[in-house]
Amino acid sequence: MRIMRELIGLSRESFRPLLVCQPESQLAKKAEAQGIDVELVKIRGNIDPISVIKFIRLFHRRKVNIVHTHSNADSWNAAIAAKLSSGRPTVVRTRHLSVPFNNRLIYNFMADRVVTVGEAVRQFMIRKGIRPQKVLTISSGVDVDRFNPEKVRETLRDKLGIPSDALVFGTAAIFRRNKGHRFLLEAASTILDRFPTAKLLLAGDGPQKGNLLQIIDEKHLQSSVVMPGFVEDMPRLLNSLDIFVFPSVEEAFPNAILEAMAMNKPVVATRVGGIPDILEDGETGYLVEPENSDAIADRVIKLLSNQQLRLEMGQKGRQVALENNQQIMIEKLERLYSGLMENFHK
Repeated sequence: MRIMRELIGLSRESFRPLLVCQPESQLAKKAEAQGIDVELVKIRGNIDPISVIKFIRLFHRRKVNIVHTHSNADSWNAAIAAKLSSGRPTVVRTRHLSVPFNNRLIYNFMADRVVTVGEAVRQFMIRKGIRPQKVLTISSGVDVDRFNPEKVRETLRDKLGIPSDALVFGTAAIFRRNKGHRFLLEAASTILDRFPTAKLLLAGDGPQKGNLLQIIDEKHLQSSVVMPGFVEDMPRLLNSLDIFVFPSVEEAFPNAILEAMAMNKPVVATRVGGIPDILEDGETGYLVEPENSDAIADRVIKLLSNQQLRLEMGQKGRQVALENNQQIMIEKLERLYSGLMENFHK
């Protein structure tokens, strides 16, 4: 999602964005639909000589100045190709996570600059031995025009079978262990004892779906939990909620929280990664310690019990989202690219 926002937002007067993807990539299809230039290169592993050769030829043929990579396989192969190319394009690597990594070489020597999606990720990388002068933060930004409660009036409640007068709390995230859905389900039992007609909305899909369904059965929550799968229309989904909950165990800079804030929703989230950078405890929502179901339940119940508090926190959250809007992210990226090119031509 961030890559798409960057590609779409870059000024066409100053840049020629080119997306390179694996064959059959869903990202490639979405980019092409947006009119973005796409090339396909098969990468078979972290160091694939065939893909390196293809990258070298592509960089020469397309006169590439900057190579911006985002994960292990593309970073190794594209960075090696950049170092071997006659044009020697500059290499930028975005680090999206604050989880441990095994090799500092890709950051300290293969990349000219490293971009992190939040300050917490930057500090994590510096502690792990990446040179501070190489690492800068460009926080993820939210599209405050798309996520605008003044423009998005409709909800998905009718489509999802949720009564219009029901209190709804929930989240939208891939079903993985580190997203902490199980702790939200544990909290839901306590919350629903207090608000029996409330609904828990879990949007998303992923490898933990079976385990989550088992917890729902064990706790007899079938009639209270709504699981619509992956939802494309996030603004209307968020508009269906009264409270957005983000129980992640580890996180870098979750754009989902900013999107919820942009839609005037109070947030209950864990105090991990970059979340405290954007969520002020007691002002735009509540921060709780990770894996603490009781704390999640307590804060959600407090918000469900007080409509005025939800409204006030939601309005403050919208202001935070406006200060972290997508255009700011794009402008910082453009300044980085321009600065790299100025140094390149010196």
